[in-house]
Amino acid sequence: MPIDLSSPAGISLALLPEIILTVWAAGLLLLIGWRHHAPDIQRQVGILTVVGIVVAMGSVIWLWRSGAHPDGLPLMLALDGFRWATGLVFLLGAAAAAVLALGYLERERILVPEFYPLLLFATIGMLLMGGAADLIMVFLGLELMSLSVYVLAGIRRRSATSAEAALKYFLLGAFASGFLLYGIALIYGATGTTNLYTIAFQVADGRLAAQPMLAIGIALLLVGFGFKVSAVPFHMWAPDVYDGAPTPVTAFMAAAVKAAGFAALVRVALVAFGDVSGAWQTTVWWLAALTMALGNLVALAQRRVKRMLAYSSIAHAGYLLVAVAAGTPAGGAAFVFYALAYTAMTVGAFAILAAIGRDGESDVLVDDLDGLASRRPWVAFAMTVFMLSLLGFPGTAGFIGKWLILSATVGAGQTTLAVVLVLASVVSAGYYLPIVMAMYMKPQVDADVAERTLLGGGARGVVAVAVVVLLLLGVWPNRVLDVARATGNDLTPTSGFVGELPR
Repeated sequence: MPIDLSSPAGISLALLPEIILTVWAAGLLLLIGWRHHAPDIQRQVGILTVVGIVVAMGSVIWLWRSGAHPDGLPLMLALDGFRWATGLVFLLGAAAAAVLALGYLERERILVPEFYPLLLFATIGMLLMGGAADLIMVFLGLELMSLSVYVLAGIRRRSATSAEAALKYFLLGAFASGFLLYGIALIYGATGTTNLYTIAFQVADGRLAAQPMLAIGIALLLVGFGFKVSAVPFHMWAPDVYDGAPTPVTAFMAAAVKAAGFAALVRVALVAFGDVSGAWQTTVWWLAALTMALGNLVALAQRRVKRMLAYSSIAHAGYLLVAVAAGTPAGGAAFVFYALAYTAMTVGAFAILAAIGRDGESDVLVDDLDGLASRRPWVAFAMTVFMLSLLGFPGTAGFIGKWLILSATVGAGQTTLAVVLVLASVVSAGYYLPIVMAMYMKPQVDADVAERTLLGGGARGVVAVAVVVLLLLGVWPNRVLDVARATGNDLTPTSGFVGELPR
């Protein structure tokens, strides 16, 4: 189905998922303003949010199955499998966060129904980032997502820790956005355009490869993206923000928000600068190695589960940077598969953490899980699946995802980086396996932990789906692998449109 992106009707059709979510969020805001003091308004808005996300998923699937593609050069939006696949990952992460928040916000007395429209606005920004064919669209999507998440991180207004997390995230995020915007300006000065496909044509002949303005612009872009994906040394905000934010927000940030940052980075790197990979590949190589090393080593020293998962998220950012460093469509395919698996295992782990703890869950220790399997065997089994998948244990989706990243890296001649990834994964066993050992091999000390560890209906469904996805993709990943490889092949300068590049 060809879509003319130069016509209002065509651009409206291309933006159908984003338009649905925008109208839905605006409608929810009107509903909240009309019935703000109703006792059940927050739960009603939460349920309607999940319905809106499901409708948006349906529109993404319809456009994907209809074979939607641009009639000519993509002006601001890409219409390809990579956009649809990453969009589904973002929407799944948003739906899971909304479902987890239904019971969590009530239990923690966070009576802010505006939480759900903010979640939708953040998701709209993520969809724009994953489908951006222009650097300006990347920036607009990034800011829409970031501004919403800044507020979500501090939504627990009576908590000083939550307020500190939001302020720290806002200040550092605004600083990083300046780097990103300045990088876009320099790239425009070097190439005369911000369209990714036109940039690819400009740098393809090699005349711009040695231009300092282009190299500095790419470096500033990497600084901005490095902050958004919490890569070392731009990770300083992540542990405190993840620790202080409400746990459903932390799950959303660690999974979907991180995936959105990587989706934009992967598209920009492979589509616009694939022909000058030497200008950024070495930098990403070192970012990946440092992020994997520091994330895993610092996570080893953590006894608080939520902070440990925060540093684990930094380590996994390093694994995804390895896929970017490959600089090939195979690396893009590995990212798509790993993003889906990582979303499932991260959201699931935080869902169980939210059930175990209270008042932000920042004080839950590994020792608090002692003997949990004796009183809550299914909860312990689910947590074991999530920990083993994060570790990359065979039989889980995490193993297949890391295998794909290693294959792409070795295929690109980055053997040393592949060895670093393997060693980092071995180190991560030092903090994932003690959680499993505590649940199954230690006597129960605090009976109250097991008594209050009850997954509500929505959270139980999220955890069950995540476990099934991880185990199913761990033993039968063929279909998803085929889709991931097809979407990876979309990340070339000539695959996103029909026709010739302008000359």
